[in-house]
Amino acid sequence: MYKGHRITLVIPCLNEENGIRAVLDATPDFVDETIVVDNNSTDGTERVARSMGAVVIRETARGYGRAYRKGFAHATGDIIVTLDGDHSYPVDALSYLLEAFFHAGVGFLSASRFPMMNRNAMPWKNRLGNRILSITMSILFLRWVSDSQSGMWVFRKLALDKMKLRSDGMTFSEEIKIEAIRRRDIGFREIPISYSQRVGEIKLQPWRDGIRNLLFLFRKRLSF
Repeated sequence: MYKGHRITLVIPCLNEENGIRAVLDATPDFVDETIVVDNNSTDGTERVARSMGAVVIRETARGYGRAYRKGFAHATGDIIVTLDGDHSYPVDALSYLLEAFFHAGVGFLSASRFPMMNRNAMPWKNRLGNRILSITMSILFLRWVSDSQSGMWVFRKLALDKMKLRSDGMTFSEEIKIEAIRRRDIGFREIPISYSQRVGEIKLQPWRDGIRNLLFLFRKRLSF
C-alpha cells in the first residue's frame, strides 16, 4: 500500500530474461501486486519472473497493446503503474512518480524521457522519430506532449472504464495518452524522469514502427 492506495505494477515482457530480473529486484516494497505479462517469450522471462514473486500472465498473441490490455484486466490495485521489462525506466523512482501523481490532481500521469539527461540511452533515430511523433500528436490533439512514446505511466484503474483502447501494437502508447487527453474527467499530465540504456535485445524497428505510429495518430484524430 502507498498512502492508503493499493498499487499494481504491470510490466509487458518479450524475451526480457535479464532486464526483468533487475526490474523486479529494484521494485519497492509498497507495490502490492506485480504483474508480468509474458508476450510469448522464448527465453527464461517467465521462469525468472515467477521465481522473484511476480504474477505471470501469458499473452500468446504478440503485441505491446495486447500485452498491456491483458495485464490491466488482471490488475487488482486502484492505482496502476507501468514500465518496460528492459530496465530502462527508473523503477526506484516509483515513490517520486506517485507523489507527483497525487499532487497533479489528474487521473493519468505520463513519465517523459525528455529532456534526456543521457543521450546515449536512446539512438538518434529513435529520438528523431519520437520528436516528430510527439509534435504531430501535440498539433492534432491541441495539447503539448513531450514524449508520446513513453511507456511509464501512473493512472487510476477506474480511468480504464472511460477509455476506448483498441490498439494491439506499439501505437497503444499513443492511444492511452490520447484517451486521457480527450477525457476531461480523466486529465493528463507529464513529468520528466531519467532514462537508461535498455538491457537485452532491441525490438523496436524505428522506420516501420514510426510510420505506423504516425498513420495511427491521424486515424485516431478522425475517430470519435
